[in-house]
Amino acid sequence: MGSVDRLKGCLGANVYTEVPDGGWGWVVALAFFFVEVFTYGIIKSFGIFFQDLMIHFNESNSRVSWIISICVFVMTFTAPLSSVSSTRFGHRPVVMVGGALISLGMISSAFVNSVEQMYITVGVVSGLGYCLAFLPTVTILSQYFQKRRSLVTAIASTGECFSVFVFAPAFTALKDYSGWRCCLIVMGVFQSTIILCGALLRPIVIQTKQEVVHKTPIKQIETKYMLDNEQTRTSIDSVDSGVQSLSTSCTNIAGRSKEEEMEMEKKEEETGMLSGASVEKEEPSTPPLRNKLLGFSVLKDCSFICYALFGLFAALGFFAPQLYVIPLSISLGIGKDRAAYMLSAMAVAEIFGRISMGWMLNKKPIRKIYIELICVLLLCLVLVVFPFVCEFWGLMVCCVLYGFMLGTVAASHIPMLAEDDVLGIEKMPSAVGVYIFIQSFAGLAGPPLGGFLVDLTEDYGAAFYSCAAGMGMGALFLALVRPAKTGLCNRRKKQQQSSKAPSCENITEDNKIVVEVPDDFLDVDIVAEDSIFKSKSGDSAARARSI
Repeated sequence: MGSVDRLKGCLGANVYTEVPDGGWGWVVALAFFFVEVFTYGIIKSFGIFFQDLMIHFNESNSRVSWIISICVFVMTFTAPLSSVSSTRFGHRPVVMVGGALISLGMISSAFVNSVEQMYITVGVVSGLGYCLAFLPTVTILSQYFQKRRSLVTAIASTGECFSVFVFAPAFTALKDYSGWRCCLIVMGVFQSTIILCGALLRPIVIQTKQEVVHKTPIKQIETKYMLDNEQTRTSIDSVDSGVQSLSTSCTNIAGRSKEEEMEMEKKEEETGMLSGASVEKEEPSTPPLRNKLLGFSVLKDCSFICYALFGLFAALGFFAPQLYVIPLSISLGIGKDRAAYMLSAMAVAEIFGRISMGWMLNKKPIRKIYIELICVLLLCLVLVVFPFVCEFWGLMVCCVLYGFMLGTVAASHIPMLAEDDVLGIEKMPSAVGVYIFIQSFAGLAGPPLGGFLVDLTEDYGAAFYSCAAGMGMGALFLALVRPAKTGLCNRRKKQQQSSKAPSCENITEDNKIVVEVPDDFLDVDIVAEDSIFKSKSGDSAARARSI
């Protein structure tokens, strides 16, 4: 029994009174690093198999490239399913199932006999696994950190960069030694590590401190209620009411709603105490963000709509440049060996971009969404410069700048959903699926759109122009997020609050509540007071005459 209790303690939920900004969160950050290595890192490194698949299946480059396009589309399109599953079953089992699907899809790809079968194994099966593994991990990591959220997420997300830098040459050597089928099996076995990473994702519960109300004797309760009733009672038969009854009546009207609520609470407490049990009043604890399965209600938020449109257009520039930078280099007369260094330069620069962005966003006070806007504008500028370069070192500088700026945007665009300028941490778990779902269409259309423009113009620079245009549109919508949050949304809230305000109360400039008292009530009270005053004066006059 002791070992079972210890096992439950190690794998159970972590309960905190506030966001820990550390603790088990560091283990979750490490798990997210390896999830990045075996998801996005493998997707970016899969291009090493393209030439072998083209030769073995006698297929064109475009048909083989659809393997990754379908994989990326399924990964992003099924993001709502990942959000629903995580909210319903928890992050841990969803990530473990995702790891199993990734490994199954990659290993089964080693036994296919056509490219169409790889559309299913890698594109659909592994693509679905990538979605189930990635989104819940980044979501729960955001819940473990608040002050260091941006920095920790940025550092942990460098896993895909290390994967491209390390695994791409390693798997290339293994492929040349044992063949692409054996290499896919080894890759699938490595990806099963995601199952272990998912087991480390302990759920987190933020619970406030409890306020305990001690037992109170029944007689004291009855005496207290009698005193309260005497103080709030307005009786026209009272001899000592005098002018005070008017003020008491007005006070009762002004505080009628509050007193009714207090009486309801006191009655509940009295009922509990009469039954011989102590009443404990607990503050509502924050549940592990499971209120809604899928946050499609966020589409009513103007700021989220603008941010989702930013992600839709910006995704056009996330994947296409990596596909066309090597053909662009070769078209400029750069050798294939030297052209391969472009991707390595991008990967290394992206690492520094992600870490720098995390460090910058961790500084306070700072408006994080404006920093992201600056990075998107600079990334758009770099994409425009690409077609104007005509030699090796100029193209290398563009690749380094592109990798750095891409790292800043990639490290911040999903965690930015947890910021109050967009949605906030409470709505992030259900909204991130909707956000990635909207991005999926641009992820699927980006590479084919670039290829269509290249075929039309016979210039690889056209693909970079299309990416720059998408980034520019994304920057426009990103600039509208903050005004939409502070302007339109607040106006709607104020209108709703003003419509719900009670009509019997008017708020003056001094923030004082002016109560409109019915005239008939005052007349009744005044008449009662006059009658009491006359009766008093009559009694005193009669006593004087008798004396």
